[in-house]
Formats: sequence, structure tokens, C-alpha cells
Amino acid sequence: MINFEEELEKFQPSMDVEQTTDAVYGNRYEDVTDVVKDLLKELGTV
Repeated sequence: MINFEEELEKFQPSMDVEQTTDAVYGNRYEDVTDVVKDLLKELGTV
């Protein structure tokens, strides 16, 4: 039988998950619209 308390003590979060979370929440753009607006500004079309 699985001892859940023992297994929880062994648990270590994956670094990939933490890095992904940082990348997603650290993104300065709110959505794709903001990216397109910035690109158009750089091209001088807006």
C-alpha cells in the first residue's frame, strides 16, 4: 500500500514547471494585441 505522507515528504517540484511559470507571469505583454501594436510602432505605421 502507498504511504502518502512518506511520498509527499519525498516530493520535489520540477524546475521546468517553475521556469515556465516565471516565463509566463514575467511576460510584459498582456495579450497579442499589445505585441502587434508595438511592432507597428517600431515600423512607424501607427
